[in-house]
Amino acid sequence: MITIKEAKTKKELTEYIKFPFTLYKNNPYWVPPIIADELESFDKTKNPAFEHAEAYFYMAYKDDKVVGRITAIINWAEVNNQHKKKVRFGWFDVIDDIEVTKALLEKVYELGKQNNLEHIEGPMGFSNLDKVGVLTEGFDQIGTMITWYNHAYYVSHFEQLGFQVEKQYIESIFPFSNVKPEFFQKAQELIKKRYGLRALTFTKTKDIMPHVDKMFDLFNESYEKLASFVAISDVQKEYFKKKYISFINPEYIKFVMDKDDKLIAFSIVMPSFTEALQKIKGKLFPFGFLHLLRAKKHSKDVVFYLIGIHPEYQNKGVTAIIFDEYYKTFSEKGIRNCIRTPELLENNAIHLLWKNFDPTIHCQRKTYRKDLSQWE
Repeated sequence: MITIKEAKTKKELTEYIKFPFTLYKNNPYWVPPIIADELESFDKTKNPAFEHAEAYFYMAYKDDKVVGRITAIINWAEVNNQHKKKVRFGWFDVIDDIEVTKALLEKVYELGKQNNLEHIEGPMGFSNLDKVGVLTEGFDQIGTMITWYNHAYYVSHFEQLGFQVEKQYIESIFPFSNVKPEFFQKAQELIKKRYGLRALTFTKTKDIMPHVDKMFDLFNESYEKLASFVAISDVQKEYFKKKYISFINPEYIKFVMDKDDKLIAFSIVMPSFTEALQKIKGKLFPFGFLHLLRAKKHSKDVVFYLIGIHPEYQNKGVTAIIFDEYYKTFSEKGIRNCIRTPELLENNAIHLLWKNFDPTIHCQRKTYRKDLSQWE
């Protein structure tokens, strides 16, 4: 018999977070989250995503043993502002038992029906800066700290339960040796002169902070036309500023300013924390911090997290300026591999940025959808 319980207390949520540690034990491709970080993300008093969202954390039990988990989410900004009557699900992990998957998804369905919503979509988080998608290709590829890993049978479960593909994402990788400066060095000089632009780079985190709000404003402007986009609020800006900016090498954040010192483009690259996270197994103490700090300083792999360009400057070659700055930084640091986070398959503008670097698509992922009217 399958029993579903809602995790509410810190102890219950910790058990919820730890379930994948059992499910993927000894799996060389799974990257564990930081347990304390996950707890904070699920804390309604700390995560500003709950300003516009509600979430419920469910665990499935069979013979008194945890066999699955799921988060049911309503992003009310999405529902009310974009008029998308969607109930989301995320943090989905399950043993290979379709009855467990069905029982967990039933809780998401119930939340959707209670709130007069029309369809389910997932896996996805609270907002656009959370993890997204179930892995459909690349099960033998190591993940990153900002992607979910899963077993191949997840897809089969969704398909058997009548879910359809909603969005598709690709992840790519290329060795830094593929980067040929002749593709952007001359171009970036011409673009700077033509539009009166300049690069702004950093060596200290404190110097970045005065620009972060404007960076998130630009992020909202850059991505607002994508079908899945929900803008970042002012409260979320403060949260992300405190949580993430200090985690990133200041040299890995690049800005492009116009002649009036207005921010018109930015890029954020993170050192790869994959190996460090696998070593610390979710725990910051007693030595987890040291592994993360070592990765921040010495990782030879980097993850391209975000690129944003003002709509007026899109298709004008501004990324040549950004790439030139990264080329100089990565050459100094001896970077080996450049990894791309999930990109919407339909976002052709982003894909074209990387064509000269001959990237290899090494992972693909999808979100799945089902109309509540089709629920049996």
